[in-house]
Amino acid sequence: MAIRRRARSLAVLAIAALVTVSCGRSDQGSTSSAGGPAVAGKSATDLLPLDVKKKGVLRVATAVGYPPMEMYKPGTTELTGVDPDLARAVADELGLKLELTNAAFDGLIPGLKSGRFDLVMSSMTDSPERRQAVDFVDYFRTGGVIMTKKGNPEGIKTLDDLCGKSVVLAKGSSNLDIGQKQNAKCAEKMRISQSEDAPTGLLQLDSGRAVATIVDYPVAALFAKEKGTYEALPTQYGAAPWGIAVAKDRSGLRDAVQAALQKLIDDGGYRKILDSYGVGGSAVPKATVNDGA
Repeated sequence: MAIRRRARSLAVLAIAALVTVSCGRSDQGSTSSAGGPAVAGKSATDLLPLDVKKKGVLRVATAVGYPPMEMYKPGTTELTGVDPDLARAVADELGLKLELTNAAFDGLIPGLKSGRFDLVMSSMTDSPERRQAVDFVDYFRTGGVIMTKKGNPEGIKTLDDLCGKSVVLAKGSSNLDIGQKQNAKCAEKMRISQSEDAPTGLLQLDSGRAVATIVDYPVAALFAKEKGTYEALPTQYGAAPWGIAVAKDRSGLRDAVQAALQKLIDDGGYRKILDSYGVGGSAVPKATVNDGA
């Protein structure tokens, strides 16, 4: 899963670079406040552009394949997960009917820029490269967490405790980078092996070949909850925001979505959705815009 997500990230970064010359940052596009002058004192529906109100539909795209964030319900083609559920809640706050589409991850930003979609909600990191192409309403903050066997038999608490131990990390992932940077600080080096992805890495914990791994928090929470044989430690490393992507020339829609999300945060509906998938630890206290490093 970590590799798939990294491949998706690289594809979108390449697209963002290609479109940089044709798009400019809107006047409010660089704010990271929870509510600028255009947002303060106005409801989400007040801020919603007239053309969207007239259509009565919010077209949201996601890319299935990264549970528990976006996936199909077992045995169906019904989209579910944190992002689809949150998209439904945002659409409700805006008084719109949700039209949710599954698309290839590398086609999400082009589809947004062409007007095919209004929003993209698909575990997309708010990065400087992507902000050259789109704006983000940040709704989730996540990083890698240490996973061990249930009960944490080695008593691991922090990255420092991995020194001198056998650790498995996914090839090409940001979590491999976290582990390697920590290893450089270790007096007694880790014995690092590399797996194809998070699930195959966990097999090494099962067999005893490794005592710990580092996995993206949402994935770790899902495996810990569903399998019952692993433990995900609470501290997140290398955390960064994920955002709802909006085309740069649609600042009105962006501000309406920000207001809708803030309403959901304030009334508890947002946290209820995250908690239902076991990822409440990645909740944000405020809906911000373009807040990635």
